Amino acid sequence: MPWSRRRVLGLVAAAAGCRPSEMPPSAPTSLLGELAPQFSRRGLDGRVVDLAALRDRVVVVEFFARYCEPCWKHLPKVRRWAARQRDVAVIGIGADEFAGDTQAMVRALGVDFPVVHDSGLVLTARFRVDKIPSTLVLDRGGRVRWRSFPGDGVGAMDRAVLAVRRARD
Repeated sequence: MPWSRRRVLGLVAAAAGCRPSEMPPSAPTSLLGELAPQFSRRGLDGRVVDLAALRDRVVVVEFFARYCEPCWKHLPKVRRWAARQRDVAVIGIGADEFAGDTQAMVRALGVDFPVVHDSGLVLTARFRVDKIPSTLVLDRGGRVRWRSFPGDGVGAMDRAVLAVRRARD
């Protein structure tokens, strides 16, 4: 039987003493278990980013801003992680005052997943994001299943995505 990436990760996690399908602790949010706020916005690349169109896929929503020092370290890690996740949709939401600031950061870091500028912080408010960087993981039905704590790394996000994937498998 061939070794799948999922099976190898499961064996590695088991050897490390943790269960790979276990959801890491989520930061408190009233959206947990609720449908994520829907939006359809033109991304920085000109294409429309429509959250409803991503149903039936696990979705990671990443909030960041150019003025946020931790975002400069976190976003490249998310970019590298996203490049390995063919079945996960990653959406960036730039919480900068000006779209040019979000665009400059995206260019500087080589971010290649869809990014929208959150003019007026409307999406930031709808998603009840009060700290950035902030990551939310949505299940295939569009429900918020996990939100990062400040300082959570890509590892916690990866465990949350794995737990959401396994919830259906």
